Amino acid sequence: MSLSQRHQAKKLHRKTTGYAACLLPFNPDGSISEDSFQAAVARTTDAGLGCAVNMDTGYANYLTAAERTRMLELTNQTIAGKRDFIAGAFVEGLEGDLVQLYKTQMDEIVSHGGTPILFQTTRFHQWTPAQIIDLYAEVCEGYESVVAFELGAMFAPNGMIFNEETFKGLINIPSLKGIKHSSLERDIELRRLEIRDEVRPDFKIFTGNDLAIDMTEYGSDYLLGLAAFCPELFALRDKYWLEGDDRYAKLTDNIQYLGNIAFRAPVPAYKHSCAIFQNLIGRCPSPLTHPKSAKRPDWESEILADCVARLGY
Repeated sequence: MSLSQRHQAKKLHRKTTGYAACLLPFNPDGSISEDSFQAAVARTTDAGLGCAVNMDTGYANYLTAAERTRMLELTNQTIAGKRDFIAGAFVEGLEGDLVQLYKTQMDEIVSHGGTPILFQTTRFHQWTPAQIIDLYAEVCEGYESVVAFELGAMFAPNGMIFNEETFKGLINIPSLKGIKHSSLERDIELRRLEIRDEVRPDFKIFTGNDLAIDMTEYGSDYLLGLAAFCPELFALRDKYWLEGDDRYAKLTDNIQYLGNIAFRAPVPAYKHSCAIFQNLIGRCPSPLTHPKSAKRPDWESEILADCVARLGY
């Protein structure tokens, strides 16, 4: 798509659907801060965004099954039917039939009021498009709403970006209502939007491109780890875009500045950046992350303090 075509493709005054992949906070002693987690879920929901829990930002790849269940319980208690939430079904490293592995976790998510989002597994890396499509069709059968997830390898080794043939097959699965696209590549996502508009306009493309949050201008919705840093500012940005408010551009630029810093290489360390940011603004009891998660350097708080000031906290 040429530059002029991109400008023509912008969807002015569009209402955006946004989800924040909530950070799992830790106390100074290294334990999970359940109170801070529930406060983040409540803050995100009150701002008008949906919550996504047990995602990469919630250390789904490191939590035990019991810990993931606890996060579902806390989310359900906090939201108390106010709106929907999304939760990750993570099967990487588990042995057994994939359909049953996914459905076991999906059933638990649904029982707590959530919508499952399906993390990929490295088993897919050697599969044909038809095999992946058939698996998703079988896994999604019987559920009202499921979201797929294509995660770039820069985020996690079990992830992959589906080829176009696979995407075209997935978009036709009735109970699959959307896909979170985290390639960090504009052109791939723009092509996803073109196919969506031609084939199934109600299908959601949730951008996971924290380095290009303006993808919402072209028709993407979002499910972003960056939105966990400042959910109320994402909600305000969405409001400005809907209303055609000139303040949209400056706010987007300042949020994107934060995104460019937080999601620099190594990308998985963005979770440490998020913990530091949240600690700086008094929302996280410590800047600690899960002990197995990638870390930022000691000077990270200095550069994030500039982001805090730019965003008006």
